[in-house]
Amino acid sequence: MDGKLRIKISIADRVYPLTVEPSQEEGLRSASKKIDAMIKQFEENYAVRDKQDVLAMCALQFASQVEQKQIDNAIDGEETIERIKRLNTLLDQYLEK
Repeated sequence: MDGKLRIKISIADRVYPLTVEPSQEEGLRSASKKIDAMIKQFEENYAVRDKQDVLAMCALQFASQVEQKQIDNAIDGEETIERIKRLNTLLDQYLEK
């Protein structure tokens, strides 16, 4: 356990003890706060009776954000490749002159 921290993270009024790298602590605490804020938002905006349902909705929300970013990055990557190909074509045309 050299260099690791023992921290407690609270999510949905439950405490989870974790052993983490010091570099992970800030991200985990931030994620915990975002989850709790999202739980509160879902509870205020929807007739949710069960914490399990709220947590499932939070998980879906976060997972969909990650998936959408991956899709967006793939699209951006394809656009970048097309731009590079067009630039290469232009360079080839210029150098042939």
